[in-house]
Amino acid sequence: MSEKSKSHGRLAIRPSLKPRVLMTDTPELENAWTVKVITLFPESFPGVLDRSLTGKALQEGLWQLQTIELRGFGLGKHKDVDHPPAGGGAGMVLKADVVGPALEDARRGTPVDPKLWPVIYMSPRGKPLTQSMAQAWSEAKGMTILCGRFEGVDERVLEEYDVEEISIGDFVLTGGEIAAQALIDATVRLIPNVLGNVESAKDESHSNGLLEHPQYTKPAEWSGRRIPEVLLSGHHANVEKWRTEMSKKITKERRPDLWEKCDELNEKVCVSVSTKHQLL
Repeated sequence: MSEKSKSHGRLAIRPSLKPRVLMTDTPELENAWTVKVITLFPESFPGVLDRSLTGKALQEGLWQLQTIELRGFGLGKHKDVDHPPAGGGAGMVLKADVVGPALEDARRGTPVDPKLWPVIYMSPRGKPLTQSMAQAWSEAKGMTILCGRFEGVDERVLEEYDVEEISIGDFVLTGGEIAAQALIDATVRLIPNVLGNVESAKDESHSNGLLEHPQYTKPAEWSGRRIPEVLLSGHHANVEKWRTEMSKKITKERRPDLWEKCDELNEKVCVSVSTKHQLL
């Protein structure tokens, strides 16, 4: 007898070329959190997002991914998307009259309020990506991400569409696709039911202002190194105290900038709560 199929609600599957819905046998669940990615390389997606918990959630329709191929909005015989920078200089700049129509296409059917549907441009000059940003975006209806290339994007289009620039670190990549996947992963994993255990997200680094404490599991001893005895004691209050102390120690040593923020806000706010983890 065949296994009874699971129902996830009303499903809608629509064929589309632009934007292209990445189905891969994935049903589209109406009202699911959706990300639209504007890119010159739509084949780069879903990439690693199709694996592990985010991939499972994608297949189950907990979130949806669409790509909008920027080349489709290119101009002229060769579908040009870029031009040398005004004033001279090296490299090429993505044209406003190409990116603009792509953003218009992505805007269709989305809320106007940026809190409900932010428009993001992955840029090394952007605001640093934080856990609190990802949390806020996971609570929105969805988002649009523009993946840059070359020397960047014409500033006028960023101003016209109130695009928020976000960076994943103080370094430069050849394009925004890898950065976009990192941002999507950080956000999607916070959508309800994606991780399964809601406490997992609460206990992680940056969720409470501190870096996460060290983690251990069986065997109790490996290569002459033992699990700290307090974690095997069964005394939950002592375990929590140890984890909090370790979080503070690691944050002070590795991220003094984060520790300074905690100290300014009130150290009591920056407490690592990890008692939900149980050692098997």
